[in-house]
Amino acid sequence: MKRFITNIEIPKKWYNVLPDLPKPLDPPLNPQTGKPLSPEDLSPLFPKALIEQEVSQERWIEIPEEVLNIYSLWRPTPLYRAFGLEKALDTPARIYYKYEGASPAGSHKPNTAVAQAYYNYKEGIKRLTTETGAGQWGSALAFATKFFGLKCTVYMVKVSYHQKPYRRTMMEVWGAEVFPSPSDKTKTGKAILEKDPDNPGSLGIAISEAVEDAVSSPDTHYSLGSVLNHVLLHQTVIGLEAKEQLKLLNEYPDVVIGCCGGGSNLGGIALPFYADKANGKNVRLMAVEPKACPTLTKGIFAYDFGDTAKMTPLMRMYTLGHNFVPPSIHAGGLRYHGDAPIISLLVKEKIMEAVAYSQTEVFEAALLFARTEGFIPAPETSHAIKAVIDEATKAKEEKKEKVILFNFSGHGLLDLSAYDAYLRGELKDYELSEEEIKKSLSEIEKLAIR
Repeated sequence: MKRFITNIEIPKKWYNVLPDLPKPLDPPLNPQTGKPLSPEDLSPLFPKALIEQEVSQERWIEIPEEVLNIYSLWRPTPLYRAFGLEKALDTPARIYYKYEGASPAGSHKPNTAVAQAYYNYKEGIKRLTTETGAGQWGSALAFATKFFGLKCTVYMVKVSYHQKPYRRTMMEVWGAEVFPSPSDKTKTGKAILEKDPDNPGSLGIAISEAVEDAVSSPDTHYSLGSVLNHVLLHQTVIGLEAKEQLKLLNEYPDVVIGCCGGGSNLGGIALPFYADKANGKNVRLMAVEPKACPTLTKGIFAYDFGDTAKMTPLMRMYTLGHNFVPPSIHAGGLRYHGDAPIISLLVKEKIMEAVAYSQTEVFEAALLFARTEGFIPAPETSHAIKAVIDEATKAKEEKKEKVILFNFSGHGLLDLSAYDAYLRGELKDYELSEEEIKKSLSEIEKLAIR
């Protein structure tokens, strides 16, 4: 049997989950009025097409030809059978992984970056601002904007800016300007640095800076790499391809697993299978997060801001509080205080499971994968791998066959400093105490919007 499958067509349409959700999402709120957002409220940040996709009830949305042409550089991505990992675990489970590390930027993020750059270009926008944690999203947007002649400004969480210098270099190679966040380039950044010059940064802070930059600059929009409905929509090419590839093998997953920071790669792999689950198919969906940022497993389901400076709309989601600054773990892409409203609703309704792991056990799983499958996974991807290993081990204990599918959302070739720290025994585990979580949630209690 071949180790991987690629011979399928790239999907021509994205799958929109909104009409198939168990109940409608609660509307995002204007922070000034407390009323549901209007399209006009979002127009300073996003092009009309993305605003329409954010609320569309059309189940299938056509992918523009210009986007498909760029997708064809790396899509369809391979679906691999993890024979080596299966053998090492001595499991009856069959493990498959969708290899999104095949993109030029090395992760799943270009799936939405290319689409967002295209729609902004069509509206006459000249520059995009954004935030990035570990750098996957920033590098993807830097890559995508080059196809449409757009400028790109990235505010990179400071701890990752220093931990992962080559991701910064990658962005700069593609022509982006990159600033460590909090920075001295915005009012938000300056105010935070005045209070705490050593602030390690967070995605919430970086979002505030990027939004402030966008709304105060002409011909500039903001671009977000996760959380919003249109972002998860664009990522569904992952799961749609995986379904077709598994169909060629006469396989269907018992469980679909993805790591979760904001929810983009998890949504990309899981939502097309949720469509089957909503129609009675017995398939489990699993979100995996760090214990150092346990949004789904220890956060609360409430309206909250998407950023620290309270510049974004209020969204109902699982959150640890917009002031939450996570520990400096290496999985920078999973250090966001909130989760996508779509993912949050599915977890709230117990349609999707959520689990959390510590940093060292995740890297242990990553080493086993690298030594059996060859690919070195990003720290974010390694969270999904840890859950896969646990599911495969359960299958062995129960002596049951099981088909496991997970999203290999990015390679770790620019995360080798993290592996070096692990191999030297220098990585520490961080698990938030109940007191720390209660403190971070106190700001939401003040909002009194539930």
